[in-house]
Amino acid sequence: MSRIYKAFENKKAFIAFLTAGDPDYETSLANFRAVLDAGADLVEVGIPFSDPIAEGPVIQEADIRALSSGMTTDKVFELVKELRKDYDTPIVFMTYANPVYHYGTEKFFKNASEAGADGIIIPDCPFEERHEFDETAEKYGMDFISMIAPTSEDRIKMIASQAKGFLYVVSSLGVTGVRSEIKTDLGSIISLIKEATDTPAAIGFGISSPEQAKKMSQVADGVIVGSAMVKIVAQYGKDAPEKLTEFVKSIKEAI
Repeated sequence: MSRIYKAFENKKAFIAFLTAGDPDYETSLANFRAVLDAGADLVEVGIPFSDPIAEGPVIQEADIRALSSGMTTDKVFELVKELRKDYDTPIVFMTYANPVYHYGTEKFFKNASEAGADGIIIPDCPFEERHEFDETAEKYGMDFISMIAPTSEDRIKMIASQAKGFLYVVSSLGVTGVRSEIKTDLGSIISLIKEATDTPAAIGFGISSPEQAKKMSQVADGVIVGSAMVKIVAQYGKDAPEKLTEFVKSIKEAI
């Protein structure tokens, strides 16, 4: 078992996403440190990619900034190694099938594990094709984290029954991004998940305010915030760590 369970022990988990290398390596490292110091229970580290099909414009632009500053997969691993010198908080990678294949699946998971990652999320890998990565991830002690979308319907219990780490419940149809309102019947989805597994379920996509986070935490075991945090990085640049600290504390307080 990876250390991901620690994020959900006796509390609602706040899961924070940032793109590694945005806007540059040093600022990005400072941003992750700020988020961890402010109390994030689990951190998703986005590996920048030129075609992140699950992402809206905010994270797409972050990927472009990171790639333009020279960020590579190896540098992402280095960044996580740096964080691991000071933090025991669970860390998972968010990436796509193409970068993993391109890097070499075996080599990717070996190096990711050695860097200190606990799990991986690959949005463009359907549940039915998870064996492409799942077995190698497990070999190196990493959890392959499954996603459940509002369209999963009769597949929800099947996906949930084989979940590892935590389940990423997608709040809305479409791509990542800030949403003013989330209308999906998430209570019904979470109920079906709970019938099939004890694995924690966290809701992501569109959560951008303490009020939304509080509402979602009443339904799920945790909340995932990404685009709202990446917007802070885009807006404040080198001054982002201080603003991220305030934001993370506000979300933690709300949930």
